[in-house]
Amino acid sequence: MSETRDNIAQLMGTKRLADAVRQAKIAAAQRSDVVVDIREADRARLEILAEELQPIINEIEPGDDFFDFTVSGGSHPRLWVDGTAHVMMARDRRTYRFVRETRIGRLVLVESTEPRVIADRVTDYVAARIVEREKAYAADDLIGISELHQHGRSLRHDADDAEPLRFGEPKKPAEEKPQRSKASEFAIALVWLMIGAVLGAAILLAIASYRGVTIPG
Repeated sequence: MSETRDNIAQLMGTKRLADAVRQAKIAAAQRSDVVVDIREADRARLEILAEELQPIINEIEPGDDFFDFTVSGGSHPRLWVDGTAHVMMARDRRTYRFVRETRIGRLVLVESTEPRVIADRVTDYVAARIVEREKAYAADDLIGISELHQHGRSLRHDADDAEPLRFGEPKKPAEEKPQRSKASEFAIALVWLMIGAVLGAAILLAIASYRGVTIPG
């Protein structure tokens, strides 16, 4: 009799565990369905916002990769505007949140339940980014022009210092001036002194001969 009770208790315990596992599986499936439904609902709202932004998207050049305007997947869908700014749904799943990632953290630019309000703010943001990019390009052009002018002035300065070169004639290498030592300079001076003395004696001898004066030997 006791064995029968134990078998019944074991069967009832096994049945309760199986029922609990079954109920847990059903609850997990329902939660998954809820998560999927929430994700799909967020994506649908972001696509509605993308439709509001379609006129702005059409004005951007097709080859411009600075802006994105794509809805990403995952557990939290986002509508990306560029590499740092995107629109996501808030916790209530009805509020649009336009944020930008910065070095100091995430910055909320605007929140609203109306897609039109978010679209207007995104339009202002895109316009500001375009102006910033044009200013950056203009600054780069000014730097390039300044460097070009400086390079041109340097070339003209080098050309002015160089010797004129005639067409068809090779440029002659610069002649190096020989460096004379003090001894060589003294020897040259002594030679010129001796030459001067000889010339002076010859001139005196010629004058004396012309006047008939005999110079004692």
